[in-house]
Amino acid sequence: MKKIIPAYLRVIALFFIIFGLIEYFIDSGDRPAFIKFPMVNLILLVVLVLLVAIEAVVKAADNIVYQLLSEEEKAKLAADENLKLTEKPWFKKLMSKLTRTVPIENEASLLLNHDYDGIKELDNNLPPWWVYSFYACIIFSAIYLVRFEIMGADNQEMELKKELAQAKIEVAEYMKNAPDLMDEKSVTQLTEPADLAIGKTLFENNCAACHRADAGGQIGPNLTDDHWILGGGIKNIFLTINNGGRDGKGMISWKGTLKPKEIQKVASYIMSLKGSNPKDAKAPDGDIWEEETPSVAEAK
Repeated sequence: MKKIIPAYLRVIALFFIIFGLIEYFIDSGDRPAFIKFPMVNLILLVVLVLLVAIEAVVKAADNIVYQLLSEEEKAKLAADENLKLTEKPWFKKLMSKLTRTVPIENEASLLLNHDYDGIKELDNNLPPWWVYSFYACIIFSAIYLVRFEIMGADNQEMELKKELAQAKIEVAEYMKNAPDLMDEKSVTQLTEPADLAIGKTLFENNCAACHRADAGGQIGPNLTDDHWILGGGIKNIFLTINNGGRDGKGMISWKGTLKPKEIQKVASYIMSLKGSNPKDAKAPDGDIWEEETPSVAEAK
């Protein structure tokens, strides 16, 4: 017997509905449940087999029932199945309830005493769907009035502003704790021996060729004195390592070669070498740089 929705579409739709419910109710963190928990795949396979089996049983039952029908009943069933959607009894009944239309043979009872050049007016009732929609709009408007105009709830513009402000706070907090997103504005000096040891290794592997292993300077300047070409301090040193030295001369940019967290360790190690006075150090280059002391207002 003919079905409105084909069996394969019903199986696919039900399967994905069940799949979505499983994903919704099983807490699998940032990974899909069927990947984190292999047992879910077995459950989904069983569900799929059951759905196919149910469709097969229903199909077989329909065939048995059809074979038990008389020829007259089979002909009537075939005629009903060949009807257009708008001609089916259930559709006509539904439209009648939604519109409350009066059959054309009874329109005389609806005629009004209005005649405009042969055009007559009928006194039809408003369709129920329209009436109920109108009532729903009235109820919605009353709730909206009380909530936003009387109780002062946030409108869409205010909600957007608050969400944007909260997003900025969350991004700033994330930037503080995300080492790979660190820049010269958020970098801080490290003082732990383990961090400085890593910084020393990175310096010897990448920077010693130009600055010597003791940072006394060779091709590059001495990094142990108070003179700096592009500024001292953790922020300036981080910026110089990350972006490189002066245009056309000076060292290359190590951005991409070293991660921000690694540059932070190298810069902190360089800061720890201040005043170490290595033997045969290169003459000072640049200007004396002193750490600026934040004002009282900035400190607060």
